[in-house]
Amino acid sequence: MENTAYIALGSNMGNRYDNIVNAINRLNGYPAIQLVNLSSIYETDPVGYEDQDLFLNMVIKVKTSLTAIGLLDICLKTENELGRKREIKWGPRTVDLDILTFNQENIESEKLIVPHPRMLERAFVLVPLVEIDQNLRLPGVDEPLNILLNELPDKEGVRIWKRKNGEDVFVPIGS
Repeated sequence: MENTAYIALGSNMGNRYDNIVNAINRLNGYPAIQLVNLSSIYETDPVGYEDQDLFLNMVIKVKTSLTAIGLLDICLKTENELGRKREIKWGPRTVDLDILTFNQENIESEKLIVPHPRMLERAFVLVPLVEIDQNLRLPGVDEPLNILLNELPDKEGVRIWKRKNGEDVFVPIGS
């Protein structure tokens, strides 16, 4: 399990919480993927295509023996198994899994760009990511993510929905 990746999860169709939990449990069920940490869950306003329901978003940290493309293939397979349909760009989805970072690598291929090209513009990604690792730096970016997050204008569209710690820890994830 030598590679470290951060994966963003989002859902705004059906039972959003169950969709996210099912996606995490499926990923963690692969022997080559080990869940290391997870953020709280945030309810967020849609970005891009705004005429849709609110999202639940979170970020997980995994260790994996897979390549970045191998991890992407499993993420796409998991989305499909949970009913993801790609009909409207940035539109409603049962579950969305985006690889944000893979080690400290810059990857640009037809299938995958890492670090995720729009993550620095999206509070719904940076808020949970910084919660897990506030000192995380991206390759080629001088500022730590917590500084970049403070500069984003749309943080009010990201609200805590289910805290990671405290009495409302969500047991099904990672158990």
